Amino acid sequence: MDKLRVGLIGCGAITIHRHAPEYAMNPKADIAAFCDLVQERADKLAAEYGGKGYTSYEEMLVSEGLDAVSVCTSNADHAKVSIAALRHGVHVLCEKPMAVSETECQAMIEAAQENNAFLMIGHNQRLMPAHVKAKELLQSGMLGRVLTFRTAFGHPGPEGWSVEGKEGWFFRKNRAFVGAMGDLGVHKADLIRWLLADEVAEVGAFVDTLHKEGTDVDDNAICILRMRSGAIGTLAASWTYYRGEDNSTVLYCENGVIKIGTDPVHQVIVELRNGHVERHETGAIATNDGQTHSGVIDAFVSAVLAGMPPAISGEEGRRSLRVILAALESAETGQFVKVRQD
Repeated sequence: MDKLRVGLIGCGAITIHRHAPEYAMNPKADIAAFCDLVQERADKLAAEYGGKGYTSYEEMLVSEGLDAVSVCTSNADHAKVSIAALRHGVHVLCEKPMAVSETECQAMIEAAQENNAFLMIGHNQRLMPAHVKAKELLQSGMLGRVLTFRTAFGHPGPEGWSVEGKEGWFFRKNRAFVGAMGDLGVHKADLIRWLLADEVAEVGAFVDTLHKEGTDVDDNAICILRMRSGAIGTLAASWTYYRGEDNSTVLYCENGVIKIGTDPVHQVIVELRNGHVERHETGAIATNDGQTHSGVIDAFVSAVLAGMPPAISGEEGRRSLRVILAALESAETGQFVKVRQD
């Protein structure tokens, strides 16, 4: 196989700004079809990028002979759409959060295994150049062991991003499952796991709706995480950072500190206890306001064509979702909650 014949399911903002243009830029991918519950959305993207517009993903899967799909639906539909595609032997790149429960995650993983298809989850933070550089520096050993950390992801809310605005599925629990914690918090849970090469062992969390009106999902979450290594830190996710986005991480280590995304010019800064300072210009971290190439689509296409399981697998997506599920349980019970481990 020289090229992937690709379909995109869900034609909202993430498809418009990331999946569609990044597939179009990849010479190893051909877009064959778009699917959305609103025919006009699918047709508009098909007119721009080529292919056919559908309102039924099942019809699209039967008719188009696809090699791969991106699943960019509302969170509640990630599992059922992904499983349907996998059962057709179609490789799946599913947006995050992977699913709404441990049971759904397991069903997706099993569907991929049973049908000899790959399942990748769109945790793009791992692929941002600043985060890649930071992991390289951590692996070098220059900073020693990570002792504490803080990581945050916040913006003014999805109403300025979603094609549906304030009335969109992001704000409806039956479609979104969770708010800022699932939209942004799962990104940082996945990032901290990957950066530290460690698993979150225990979570304490406040998850609440502080300011958004007319919604039954959270707009803010503050979590305390304890890693299996013993490192402790905080994770914040917010839809009320009204003055602009924050996607920063600071790791306090035995030999110094590494700051990621705290400076607009030098995206990675290392300050060692011996006075040595390094500043690295890696390129900006992608935000809703400032789109950059995410690398997710290229990684997915390359893995499938090489016949290699994607690094950001369904199992990885499940481990990151478990942190969110534990945070929700902690907020509900007022207790620290141990994160389920493999």
